[in-house]
Amino acid sequence: MIFSESELRLMDEAKEASEHAYSPYSKFKVGAAILTKKGNIYKSANIENASYSLTICAERNAATKAVFNHDTDFELIAVYVDSEILFPPCGACRQFLSEFAPTVPIIYFNKIDSYKYRLDELLPFSFQLNDNQ
Repeated sequence: MIFSESELRLMDEAKEASEHAYSPYSKFKVGAAILTKKGNIYKSANIENASYSLTICAERNAATKAVFNHDTDFELIAVYVDSEILFPPCGACRQFLSEFAPTVPIIYFNKIDSYKYRLDELLPFSFQLNDNQ
């Protein structure tokens, strides 16, 4: 797959973010980076917990930084897992990200491979607030 210069830059940011992961349980270091239309990059890593359901994924960590800074017009998302196993964002992250960027491209990649899809392709029937309520 061929990526643009800005996509490669964001992928590098996600990979760097994975180095900050706290993943003693799964051993999967995941990093995420979000580029906004303002040109800002928000990145973070997964933070695991012994009570596994309390683990916070890299994607949601990065997105909450953007939300905190009132910068929710996402342009591109990159997610890296430091592994030879490639997997897309979990369902919770797909739903969380679709709140702000349902049609934004998301690149997920590992040491070997990469994929690029729009979020609405990964989660075609996301839960959305009905504007008529």
